[in-house]
Amino acid sequence: MWSELSWVRVPSVAPFPLPPSSDTPVSTASEEAALYRPNAAKRKLRAGEPVYGCWQGIGHSLISELLGLAGYDIVLLDHEHGPASVADAVPCLQALAGTPATGIVRMPWNDPVYVKRILDIGAEGVMVPQVGSKAEAEAAVAACRYPPAGIRGVAYGIARGADFGLAPDYQQTISDNLLILCQIETRQGVEAIPDIAAVDGVDGLFIGPWDLSGSLGKLGRFDDPEVRDTIRRAERAIIDSGKWLGSLPSLGRSSAEMVKDGCRIVIGPAEITLLRDAARADLAAFKEVVGKPGR
Repeated sequence: MWSELSWVRVPSVAPFPLPPSSDTPVSTASEEAALYRPNAAKRKLRAGEPVYGCWQGIGHSLISELLGLAGYDIVLLDHEHGPASVADAVPCLQALAGTPATGIVRMPWNDPVYVKRILDIGAEGVMVPQVGSKAEAEAAVAACRYPPAGIRGVAYGIARGADFGLAPDYQQTISDNLLILCQIETRQGVEAIPDIAAVDGVDGLFIGPWDLSGSLGKLGRFDDPEVRDTIRRAERAIIDSGKWLGSLPSLGRSSAEMVKDGCRIVIGPAEITLLRDAARADLAAFKEVVGKPGR
């Protein structure tokens, strides 16, 4: 458990990790400032609680901070659909560090180089799109693991994610602390759910209903029996696997209804839709009054 871990603080930042010794001052995270922290969303999930998040496509730290302080369990920085870059993610994660929200980044693709850079800057989890086989799931996990368990390049002595080398326990604890989600977005992925879920290190499988409907040749046709059946079948398979089921609201269900149907990770609105819909509602209310004849 996290409470059993010791935190070692070295007196100066070294270019590579320094091994702890009897001469190394030891302190707890509560005694000194620390960026590396327990994954709050993963703790809730392990306790049997559902978590609720918001997508963030605009790579600005003020938006991250606002969403985190608003109370979302997860702020999911979307680097698949949007202009945000690794550099944009740094201030966003810095802002989230001052909130209770867990900062997760959706990858542009199942790319070990991008995963490495995102983890080094301090992402608390990754979502990997379009995972369609056991081999692809294994590759996603390997990108998050240091050797010999994986292929992640080693630089935790200077990485922000490891408190710039001030958290030597990072190497021993990060594998358990990260939240790794594989997206199921194709017919092939649905059929491979048992194999993907069996991969050690995959914490949850997240259904992408839009891409999944598109892979069936019926993009956005959520009333179609085949689309509905495929989504429902995928949900049941993930639940039966014992891994956490994640999704955005689909098939006309609200976020709360998704939880009742067994979803443990719901990423609901995007900050863009929240702003867009609030702006349109505000304008409509204004025009309802001033736009009427005689007013």
